[in-house]
Amino acid sequence: MNRRGLLRGAAAAAATGVLLPAARAHAAARAGTDYPPARWAPASTANCTASDRPSEYPVEYVVIHVTQLGFTDTLRVFQNPAKRVSAHYVVRSADGCVAQCVGERDVAWHAGNWDYNTRSVGIEHEGWVDQPKYFTRAMYEQSAALTASVCDRHGIPKDRAHIIGHCEVPGATHTDPGPLWDWGRYIELVNFV
Repeated sequence: MNRRGLLRGAAAAAATGVLLPAARAHAAARAGTDYPPARWAPASTANCTASDRPSEYPVEYVVIHVTQLGFTDTLRVFQNPAKRVSAHYVVRSADGCVAQCVGERDVAWHAGNWDYNTRSVGIEHEGWVDQPKYFTRAMYEQSAALTASVCDRHGIPKDRAHIIGHCEVPGATHTDPGPLWDWGRYIELVNFV
């Protein structure tokens, strides 16, 4: 099953209260988030790979995603150990609230390509690719500030060669963030935060 199908299935399960609680060991080991404005909302440790990045793998990309789910449902999916999917961050549409689900030193399972998973930070955005009303000013601004911070910490150039959409990952079967994502505006914000 693909990532979008997993997210949709988890949303249905969430509605019936079937989701399992997040693993606590990973969360307990964290003193804080990598990005101070973020709140810690840990993914299940079954949905990511412990690592020591950038020592173990260089971090060279930021991969931009759109969830195809609401913010809370996305967090629940990442907390469900049966789903085998996660991202480092999730950004809420209404106010740009940022949740960190996987530490940047660890490998989140977001790109559908192991090589890109190891070398990137994945940022999910609440919304649907065909509904631009979710791409709010607050979301763009807060996500751009997050991306700029990730790029600064890892020495990633703030350009379209290194800040890519999920659809641009080699072998990707996804269309997110979709044609309605304003890349020009986003990259400009990343560079002028």
